[in-house]
Amino acid sequence: MVVQEDGAAEFSTYVTPSLDEAHAAIAAHYYDLFLQVTGNASDFFTNLSVVEMGALTVGAIRFGTEMRMSFGEPDVYHVAVPVEGCLSVRQGRGDAAFGTARRALFFDPGRDIRVDDWSGDCHSLTVKIDKLALHHTLEILLGRPLRRAPAFEPGFDVSRGPGRSWAQLAMWSLGDGSVSHGLLRSPLIRGRLEHTLLEGVLLAADHSYRASLDAPPPPMRPRAIKRVMDTVQEMPAEPYDAARLAAIAQVSVRTLQEAFRIHVGMPPMAYVSEVRLQRVREQLLVSARGTTTVAEVAHQWGFAHLGRFGRRYRERFGETPSQTLRAAEMP
Repeated sequence: MVVQEDGAAEFSTYVTPSLDEAHAAIAAHYYDLFLQVTGNASDFFTNLSVVEMGALTVGAIRFGTEMRMSFGEPDVYHVAVPVEGCLSVRQGRGDAAFGTARRALFFDPGRDIRVDDWSGDCHSLTVKIDKLALHHTLEILLGRPLRRAPAFEPGFDVSRGPGRSWAQLAMWSLGDGSVSHGLLRSPLIRGRLEHTLLEGVLLAADHSYRASLDAPPPPMRPRAIKRVMDTVQEMPAEPYDAARLAAIAQVSVRTLQEAFRIHVGMPPMAYVSEVRLQRVREQLLVSARGTTTVAEVAHQWGFAHLGRFGRRYRERFGETPSQTLRAAEMP
């Protein structure tokens, strides 16, 4: 077996003609499953690529021949998207559901999963999702606790719309493993992508809360907007994201975004950026000669990417931050 790993980015690749080694690789990242070759054994050759992202394990796998497998695990959901070929999945005593390049399968491994037909040409995206993390994400989107766990339909369309976008984004995360110094080597980007994939599958799949997610967000009282704005004004350098701002307002992310659009004229994270830019400019304007640099001030107020910060600053104030600092240093 050939194994290539990059622990810093949590990428792994396994290539093996051994059924036992294939089982061990899959068990290391997914499930301790029953794995059986039902096609031509001489064609069996496992190729598995995996990226671990907190609550998500995203992988792509092929076996080169027909397979049968079964497994179970109570605390996760699983999505399978055949990029090529097809497969069928049976949950418990339910009917078989068929996955193709146009239709993903969504299932709950807590219900004893059987894959009875894995075609010889099947190459499948395979995503394991922590169940509690997905439920928590759904609560954030709804802005309220769940009364009961969501019930998911066995499949969803990945040929167009949000399903296609979600599948492409998951595949992109795997491809980033071959990029030197790729974005997913940054904990910040990896965390944001994990969050986006969790939100995205809730907007792509069909489930019992989908109508609530698709409904217009309820109105938000301006007092809640003021609470968010006051918090950002008091602590602009904090590591905010949309979910944290929504928690401060005590509303859903969708409600917060719509309320800021109506009452503030910009998204909530754009407001955070605007406050930070103002603080940077104020500090640069009062800095004594030789006491600081643009990079130090930008980092102090939460700007990690200096190139992007410089462009925003110039667009907002009509000059570069260096020009502002030089003007402040002139006698």
